[in-house]
Amino acid sequence: MSVPIWRPIAARAASLLLRYPDDETLSVLPTLTAALDGLPAAVAEPLREVATHRARHDRGTLAAGYVELFDFRRRCCLHLTYYTAGDTRRRGEALVLFAAAYKAAGVEVVDGELPDYLPAVLDLAALDDGGWRLLRENRVGLELLTRALQAQASIYRHVLDAVTAMLPPAQPGDIAAALRLARTGPPVEQVGLEPFGLVDTTGARR
Repeated sequence: MSVPIWRPIAARAASLLLRYPDDETLSVLPTLTAALDGLPAAVAEPLREVATHRARHDRGTLAAGYVELFDFRRRCCLHLTYYTAGDTRRRGEALVLFAAAYKAAGVEVVDGELPDYLPAVLDLAALDDGGWRLLRENRVGLELLTRALQAQASIYRHVLDAVTAMLPPAQPGDIAAALRLARTGPPVEQVGLEPFGLVDTTGARR
């Protein structure tokens, strides 16, 4: 089945809008916003909400809000395997599978990023179907992040709305697992992430 020509553009736009608002990321906002005109409304409009928000606020305000949300709120973690594996040995194994998808696509993760970092996965999706496979296989993490951002009334919830609009509907089992983890939280076991140079990634800004 052919991939819609607009989907890689949408994935890249979502990645940029979920990244820390530094000067480089903010400088591409005009180009990004113009590119949204070629996307389906269900994807373009949520992304446009975030792009407009970033365009209307200064860098300092955006950075402070981003850090407060993603660095200090464990339930708003941008690392997908955290939700299902927490800081356990099992998470290290999951990260290996993510890394394998990048390798198969001939793509390198940006230095300092873990392979399950959502913006990095979206960048992979913009280049290779392996990124979309990772997103589909990690719907539980996406559902939990979406719910957490909705609970905070965060502008970034719209990016997740756009991402999920590009994926098949969540299965009942995924939703049930997300609700269960929402009540109990991710498992904790401070081992298993040493090969990636990190133990607690719940609030690591990239």
